[in-house]
Amino acid sequence: MVGREAQFVELVDADGAATGSCTVAEAHTAPGRLHRAFSVMLLDDLGRVLVQQRAAVKTRFALRWANACCGHPAPGQSVVDAAAQRLVEEIGVREVDLHPAGVYLYRAEDPRTGRVEHEYDHVVVGRVPADLPLRRDPDEVADVRWLAPDRLRADLAGDPDRYSPWLAGVLAVATDAAGRLAEAAALAVPPAGGAAPAGSTAGGSGRRA
Repeated sequence: MVGREAQFVELVDADGAATGSCTVAEAHTAPGRLHRAFSVMLLDDLGRVLVQQRAAVKTRFALRWANACCGHPAPGQSVVDAAAQRLVEEIGVREVDLHPAGVYLYRAEDPRTGRVEHEYDHVVVGRVPADLPLRRDPDEVADVRWLAPDRLRADLAGDPDRYSPWLAGVLAVATDAAGRLAEAAALAVPPAGGAAPAGSTAGGSGRRA
């Protein structure tokens, strides 16, 4: 079996058009190469968001909290198919209907390892039962927890270095989709509650596409 760092990712331009491919390791070596990725946001029937703590062995942003799972489709593979496969591998979740919410383009350098995330990140959203059993792969996921959206936003604002640099932007993309995706409806921000966080944190920069 080919290790994850040796697997191939799809390189893209700023509009998301494929331009070639390279290995995961090459894509994340400074200064980083823009490539296609996905981030899964899972919400349960109580409106809570699943977050995972990335495993200590990760080469990028280890032990930081992030969304339910992330990954890279193989060149030519559909984002939804790749995301569904990754959910099974990382946390043992199967047969979730995933819906595209939008794209978050960002770049962030890990201050500990010097590795770079430069991703055209497709955000997909799914809803699961509140009592969903999870089976995490300890080589990928150190811990998991469910948080109410307002608690997650407050934590991101108050202690951003605990979180991955893409999570705030991914959450903002999913929140923007709350009016058109039933699966994301619980993320809607009441008018009196202020705007959802935009962009990335912890030394990253990005934009929604």
